Amino acid sequence: MQSKVQQPTSPSPGGAEAAVIDVEQAEAALVEHYPRLVRLAYLVLPPGLGRNRRVLTAHSVTQRALPRGRTADAPAPIPAQRGDVSRTGDPGYAYVRLKVLRSALEAGLPLRRAAWPKRAQLPPLLPQVWGLRLFPKSGGADELALDQRLSALSGPARAAYVLRGLERLDDAAVHAVLVEARCPEEDADAALAQAREMAAAEEPGAGAALLESPEFDPCSLHARPTDLMRRRQHLKAGIAAVAATLVCGALLGLPGDGWAPDGAAAPPYAKNPASQAALNPAKLTKVAPSTWKTSSRTDFSVWPARGSLTGDKGLLRRALAVWARPGSSVKVSATPGTPAGAPPGPPQLLYAGELDQARVVLLYDGLRVVRYAEPKNGTSGAALDFARADGATGAQAGAVVMDRSDGNVRYLTAPWVSKAATRDLLKPSAGARALSRTKDGVTAPFPSPALASSCTSWNALALTDSTGTRLSTDLGELVPAHLTSGSPAAPHEARPGDWATTACSLAAARSHGVRSVNSWKYAKQPLPQGNGTAEWVCTRAETWRGGGPRTLALFRAPGARAAVVAAKSQASAACGERDPQVLAGVRWKSRAGAWYLVAAGSEGVDSVAVSGRRVNGNVVAVPLARGGEVSLSGTGARGSEVPALR
Repeated sequence: MQSKVQQPTSPSPGGAEAAVIDVEQAEAALVEHYPRLVRLAYLVLPPGLGRNRRVLTAHSVTQRALPRGRTADAPAPIPAQRGDVSRTGDPGYAYVRLKVLRSALEAGLPLRRAAWPKRAQLPPLLPQVWGLRLFPKSGGADELALDQRLSALSGPARAAYVLRGLERLDDAAVHAVLVEARCPEEDADAALAQAREMAAAEEPGAGAALLESPEFDPCSLHARPTDLMRRRQHLKAGIAAVAATLVCGALLGLPGDGWAPDGAAAPPYAKNPASQAALNPAKLTKVAPSTWKTSSRTDFSVWPARGSLTGDKGLLRRALAVWARPGSSVKVSATPGTPAGAPPGPPQLLYAGELDQARVVLLYDGLRVVRYAEPKNGTSGAALDFARADGATGAQAGAVVMDRSDGNVRYLTAPWVSKAATRDLLKPSAGARALSRTKDGVTAPFPSPALASSCTSWNALALTDSTGTRLSTDLGELVPAHLTSGSPAAPHEARPGDWATTACSLAAARSHGVRSVNSWKYAKQPLPQGNGTAEWVCTRAETWRGGGPRTLALFRAPGARAAVVAAKSQASAACGERDPQVLAGVRWKSRAGAWYLVAAGSEGVDSVAVSGRRVNGNVVAVPLARGGEVSLSGTGARGSEVPALR
């Protein structure tokens, strides 16, 4: 009969006594939950190991999680969490999970000359696979994006994110587990903060669901052969020598930073004919220079390949490889709602050439415009930018950002653009300033509002073609936002004076994936006590992803240079094509010192109610005690309700 183990007398933080487990109990927990423990180790291990070594190391650290002796002290008990009740309160599972987590964190520590390496920092002795490379099933763009975000975190931060999402532990429990895994208190606090920040940027529950996907399952694997030619060459040296060479080649001989043909790209993790074709520079689509002249389309698909380096296969190969597998040294950015995965097929080349001290490549795959940039000397410091451009036509496909530096921006303009100029939206009477272009259509640099810290001016790009002149502006993305004005039901191209009082409000739409912005002067309102006439303007920024429009109601008092924000929303249909109505109010102080609630609706608003008091018409001004609470609503045609923008 198995002997009983005495329980320690020191109380745990929760008031219960800490448990002592035996090796049979730990083994039972490890066998029952082996797939989950291996997944946990795989997610926490540093991505720089490569997928094959991560798989083997994840199995190795899990299989070495049993106690060295017959018994071991279990970790401090953690209160019941949401999730799998079969693991709640199981000291055996808590013990092996802690051992797996500790070893996975140790594997990410740098090797030091003055100290012996820890076992987890070395290639695993067991398990071993000879002559094959193993990796989990490939997931979709969401899984690839999550893997890239996890690779940017520190080891403790990855562990905190996985414990919160996969193990469903709350923050206090995650902190306790990290400290028990020999993570310093300050590192545990910083890791939790990074994990919370990353989770807050995701849809609720999306990250936890992706952690359960086959992309991160080291127990369900694909196998590919190692270098067959090398095996043939070394066959005479014996099977053992061949196997050792293959393991070293697979685990330690992967390309480093910059010397390989792929430059700053990460090591390849999968090879198949479709993906290899998409990364072959010889298969890039290059449109003829005159195609746009006979095509009925005015979008990126008819842009010709321009630039002095369109025949540089080395540069194009690096750009495609980094697009598919950006390494840790590559600075990657993507507008909201833009997938950052590899191209589905051979993309279209828009530009390849030198610009200032960099080589720049622009590519288009039908959904996204991608910019790759690297220094002229080497590939260290390469950058990769993604922007959605599906459905872009006309003005929305008129230019792409080539470079931003020293507060300036440069564009590559569409082949049908005959003239380029800049306009200061805040000074419409100043007129347009001509903008020179190279033979390839690259503009001269000019100040960008996306990089400005104040709003003393707001430059817009004016492009002229056979149909007229269109305005767009830089909001921090690859494709500038198209500017329009007028009623949402029938907007027209923006004129120089349409944005004179509201241009500074465009700062609220920076870096949000904005496709176009419309400005609509929807009402004029006589103010009480003879204070003149105020102007109401509604601006709405539509996004490339379709959701998350940014709507602002702006109020400009008489004599004011700029309008102020009275109300804003990111989830309202108001002021848009689907609902071309808007109602907003603001607290206003007269020159005599009296406070009012002034509100105005668009022409379709028949009456306005302020705290239950209804007034006919689309404007209202009601005396208001300073700090008083009020409600605002409107009624449209046939009694339909028009809610106030808030």
